[in-house]
Amino acid sequence: MRIALLPLDERPVNATLPAHIAAIAGVEVLTPPAELLPRMRTPGRADELAGWLAEVAAEVDALVVSLDMLGYGGLIGSRTTQDAASAVVQRLAILENIRPRFPRLPITAVTTVMRASRSYSPAEEPEYWSQHGVELHDLGGALHREFLGEPHERERLAATVPTDVQADFWLRRLRNHTVDLFTLGLAGRGTLDTLLVTADDTAPRAAGSLEQVWLRHWVSATGLDTRVLMYPGADEVGSVLVARALADGAAGELHERVEQVEQREQDGAVRIAVEFREEGGADRIAPYENVPIAAGVARQIAAAGAEVVPAEPTDVESSRAESSRGESGRGESGRAESSRAESTGGKPMGGEAGEADAVIVVHAPDPHRGDWARRGEATDRAVVEAVVDRVAELVEVGHSVGVADVRYVNGADPALVRALADRGVLDRIRAYGGWNTAGNTVGSVVAALVAHVVGHRRGGVDEIAESRLRWHRIVEDYAYQAVVRGELAQEQPYGDHMSVPFPDPADVESYLERCAKRLPEVAEELGGADARRWLISSPRLPWGRTFEIDFDLVPRA
Repeated sequence: MRIALLPLDERPVNATLPAHIAAIAGVEVLTPPAELLPRMRTPGRADELAGWLAEVAAEVDALVVSLDMLGYGGLIGSRTTQDAASAVVQRLAILENIRPRFPRLPITAVTTVMRASRSYSPAEEPEYWSQHGVELHDLGGALHREFLGEPHERERLAATVPTDVQADFWLRRLRNHTVDLFTLGLAGRGTLDTLLVTADDTAPRAAGSLEQVWLRHWVSATGLDTRVLMYPGADEVGSVLVARALADGAAGELHERVEQVEQREQDGAVRIAVEFREEGGADRIAPYENVPIAAGVARQIAAAGAEVVPAEPTDVESSRAESSRGESGRGESGRAESSRAESTGGKPMGGEAGEADAVIVVHAPDPHRGDWARRGEATDRAVVEAVVDRVAELVEVGHSVGVADVRYVNGADPALVRALADRGVLDRIRAYGGWNTAGNTVGSVVAALVAHVVGHRRGGVDEIAESRLRWHRIVEDYAYQAVVRGELAQEQPYGDHMSVPFPDPADVESYLERCAKRLPEVAEELGGADARRWLISSPRLPWGRTFEIDFDLVPRA
């Protein structure tokens, strides 16, 4: 099976992570030539990318398309370019040319609602963000409150931002919203089999959240609820849609045998159980998101083509299940689109009864909304112990387990990672994630679990690929994001370049030299089979800043 991916941008989480996930199931992912992709603020060559997509469609079993890349030349391009809506729509129309040529080819896509980050960093925004970013974010929130009939300060906030800046901001949003409406039509006409509408760096009251209300209205009015899914996320979506292609097409390859079809019908959808081990954790809204974490998890599972089911009780639980379970939260299964999620306390969250193929254990968001990019608070040891106890219990009875560490944004919970290592289960879980936003983490863990299940159904999981992905996430999310990045941020000039690229290549070189030394020191202290298997080499900064890092994992001799 081969999948063509037009990624959100050129960063490894978008351009290579999906391939690492597909490799677990023995599937190849094709991406465009690097020279066609963007270079941070320089947009990709959108017209040539459209041509690549049209050509590669004849060679693959599924297409996964970022409409931001196809329409604007990438995620940053969707916020900064001056292209008219008509030009963007014309590029997206290449999909309407591909569909009649390949009527049976699965085509899934994602469009990202334009963010308005509450910051003064212009690194990924229009230049005026350095002076007016926070005010523009707040102005969007005020507009949302006004629309809902809530108290607001729109007039006061509008007076703080120059008229020309406001005009550019709102007209840019109008263009993107117009394009997003067009993408709903692509789904409605059957050009797209599935469309994800996602949003990153948002809030419950924000310009983007209001635009999602309007988009959701049209999804409901046109009956597209089963074809269009909306939830928080961005950088994980390529991985999620690749997982969906695996789940939908594991036996849908071009030359499929009859017995494979019969086996797929017997297997059914990938079934994932969801567990929270902290009372009230499922109801928390993580920073930069606008729905409770339980709803976000359920939507990520649905987006990956899987279903939410209750966790199968272990022997330890079964004796007390009747007295302690009560009514578990219903969660969201399949394609449910409710924005609310009932509390599941420390119990499984699920949909219809059935045995799970995998279990995702969620280390719930910090009630104090900690952020490792700004250094987090000490974690609650009792919560960590509850999560680790449950993970160990599930692993011991043979479940395929993924851990979504969303305690903090922008990095792992070090206490959790160390406790998993001390218990000897860190390299026995199937997937781990603890990076950037909760949506990023959950989506990547769900995708890896789906790939594991599909690989098993296809006749074998690539355990080397699974080990590589798991260790990469530990090194990046724990060793770098939660430890080394924060250490080096205390020094200059490193601390000034979390979001803004270094102007001096010598500073990049010295920073990477420090990382090359510290990353193995921190990661290998954890021990375990993965640490013994892989050498960390060639660290690099994809965007020339410290926020994200990439590196190679080389098998030890």
